[in-house]
Amino acid sequence: MPTLKRKIALTAAAVVTAGVSAVTYQASAAEAPSLQPPAGLRIIGQFVVGTGTQTYTCTGGRFTGSSVPEAGLFDGANRKIHHFGGPTWQSEADGSLITAAPVANSPVPGAIPELLLEVRTRSGSGMLSTVTHIQRMNTFGGVAPATACTDGQKASVPYNANYIFWGN
Repeated sequence: MPTLKRKIALTAAAVVTAGVSAVTYQASAAEAPSLQPPAGLRIIGQFVVGTGTQTYTCTGGRFTGSSVPEAGLFDGANRKIHHFGGPTWQSEADGSLITAAPVANSPVPGAIPELLLEVRTRSGSGMLSTVTHIQRMNTFGGVAPATACTDGQKASVPYNANYIFWGN
């Protein structure tokens, strides 16, 4: 298991290193228009998953269906966001909170899909109060185990991604 943790840590470092150029590319390219936020929005923040899992529940002897995220997101300015079920994001600095729902996705072989999410609810004032859309990009891991399981059993699978918050 230490090898897997080291691989994930090295991958996270690579995502952070590549994240800025990837975000700039994604924000300006028309290659994946379905994952692009509406025109006229600006980037509110760019974050990378420091530690994160996608938790699946066994149903019918298989880990299928939706997963529940649990992640700490970080940026270069030491701002942190807690990402959890809902899906929900909450700023640890000012308490602002948003929930969002996927409006577009793009499959990634061997990883959870990249997403464009639209904010559905918000509370508090602060960093997240003007966010309208979220991109989950550069995903790594987080796929449901393909092994047999006992109904009700849970499996938490490590994942990494970049999150780009867009708004007015």
